[in-house]
Amino acid sequence: MMERLREGVNSLAVKIILSLIIFSFVFAGVGGYLSGGTVAPAAKVGDQEISRNQFEQAYQNERAQMQAQAGDFFATLLSDPDYLAQFRRNVLDRMVNQALLDQQANALGLRVGEGQIKQSIREMPAFQGTLGSFDNDLYLEALRRNGLTPDQFAEYVRQDLVRDQLVGALQNSEFALEGELESLYKLEGQTRTVRTLSLPVADFAAKADVTAEQKQDFYQQNPSQFVRPEQFKISYVELSGNGIADVAEVTEEEAKAYYNANLASYGTAEKRKVSHIMIQGDDDAANEKAEAVLAELNAGADFAELAKTRSDDTFSAEQGGQLDWFDAGVMDPAFEEAAFALANKGDVSGVVKSDFGFHIIKLDDVKASDSEPFEAVRDEIVAQLKQQHAAETFFALSNDLAEKAFEMPDNLDDAANAVDRKVQHTEFVSLSDLEGTLANANVQQALQLAEVREDGLNSDIIEIAPEHVVVVRVEDVRPEMVLPFDDVETQVTELLKRQKGEEAAQALATTLVEELNTGNEAGLSASGYAFSDAADIGRVSPERDVVELAFTMPTPNAGSSEYAQTRSISGDVLVVALDGVTEPETADISLESQMADRVARSLANTELAATIEQLKDTTDVVYSLETAEQ
Repeated sequence: MMERLREGVNSLAVKIILSLIIFSFVFAGVGGYLSGGTVAPAAKVGDQEISRNQFEQAYQNERAQMQAQAGDFFATLLSDPDYLAQFRRNVLDRMVNQALLDQQANALGLRVGEGQIKQSIREMPAFQGTLGSFDNDLYLEALRRNGLTPDQFAEYVRQDLVRDQLVGALQNSEFALEGELESLYKLEGQTRTVRTLSLPVADFAAKADVTAEQKQDFYQQNPSQFVRPEQFKISYVELSGNGIADVAEVTEEEAKAYYNANLASYGTAEKRKVSHIMIQGDDDAANEKAEAVLAELNAGADFAELAKTRSDDTFSAEQGGQLDWFDAGVMDPAFEEAAFALANKGDVSGVVKSDFGFHIIKLDDVKASDSEPFEAVRDEIVAQLKQQHAAETFFALSNDLAEKAFEMPDNLDDAANAVDRKVQHTEFVSLSDLEGTLANANVQQALQLAEVREDGLNSDIIEIAPEHVVVVRVEDVRPEMVLPFDDVETQVTELLKRQKGEEAAQALATTLVEELNTGNEAGLSASGYAFSDAADIGRVSPERDVVELAFTMPTPNAGSSEYAQTRSISGDVLVVALDGVTEPETADISLESQMADRVARSLANTELAATIEQLKDTTDVVYSLETAEQ
């Protein structure tokens, strides 16, 4: 099995397996991994269950990531039930693989220390502030959004680090030998001297004789090639926000009012730096503990020393409770209100209750706001207000369009008049031939709805993009049918001639290859075709069709050539002559070179894939999620 995996390390299948195995940390939705469900699990790995809730959360996370990366293209892919089922299964496979690795790591007794966990959290990009260092406020806010306590999140990170130890041990155990590197260097750098002879199918098709009987037979035997798909006449009303902002009006008074209400947006907002002591919890005991700390402060205790020994926020406690600079709108509302209520440096608040627990806050410093004058930002404000007005106008118009299309479902005239647009029409067209707005996946789905397709009613309003909507209706339907012979005779003739041309070209190529490999060039001379000049090609070349064949042909003897045939990307027949094979001069390849590193990584990934397969063979893995549910 190891040998087969090594041979297939560059195959798409292995790459997919590896992409599912190697865990990449995704913060959003971590809470879903820490809570289970009461229904049957999605899968069971040994004694460990992967609940439906855990699976659905992981699926939604990965779907959101792919949607952000690929946009409408990914949405179109998900509209295919087979692709959706496979995507969901891939997510579940990844979770099963992670569970197998976790169990193996635990069985081996792998552990991480508290210091490693803290350092890992501090280095996470999601928690880096504007200065490029760990921002405790971002950290706490992220935990609050996901319903996690610091201990829960630390446990999740611990599990991730333990798994990484196992994966790292497997990957770092592989290395490349000098002999392997030399062989790979020769293979990758090898070039082949080739000549090509092209037999254009069009030349042979032009000479092909086609009888009326042959055309009738071809038509009868290949009806699927002459099917006119189901076609529709479609009417639609399209509404876009483009151009609305250009005609929107903004008064000077309106622009000034907006400026005064949003001063913080036109300069540096007031920032505050505070220290805090946090007592975790929301019960009376936590409140009493916080009050006791406040009493000590009022009695003269040092704030920083108390923060180090009494605060449950371990990260800020190490700095005496000190937090980074922040402005309004980023902290917990109750915490922020108390922090901005402090007037002078050194002032200390009372006990403040937030979603994290109870706080005592000390004001360390204040940076006053510094806004630009109205005249400097007037044009920017006007443009922004125009966009706002345009958005409001578009929203009102889209509501009118939706209401009229619903109230008068058997035509679009009233809906078009309500938004001062025209009803647009198509001729008969198949769904696959739709272009522009009508080619949108959401529009195509709407056209397939029974009430639109069969009953001839207006669709609901369909969002194509932000500030771009459309309502469609089907005016007429023309069913799928095999077109009459008379309508497609020209097409039949062309297809039949090409078929005969391909057969003739293929037959000539076969004859030429057989003759040339025996040293007979009589057929080549009589054919009227000739080989191109010799050229050296490497494994990476734009002529993929020639490369794929040339690098599978046997090395010719000195002074002779090997011949074989293939098809070009355009469909023509190619005869390829291999005149020679040249290997690069052997180079001294360091075991610290990039090639050595690449070979080691490939071997390591293969080893990791093999380990996963072995764990699956020795662990009872049960998938409960049916295909229909996926």
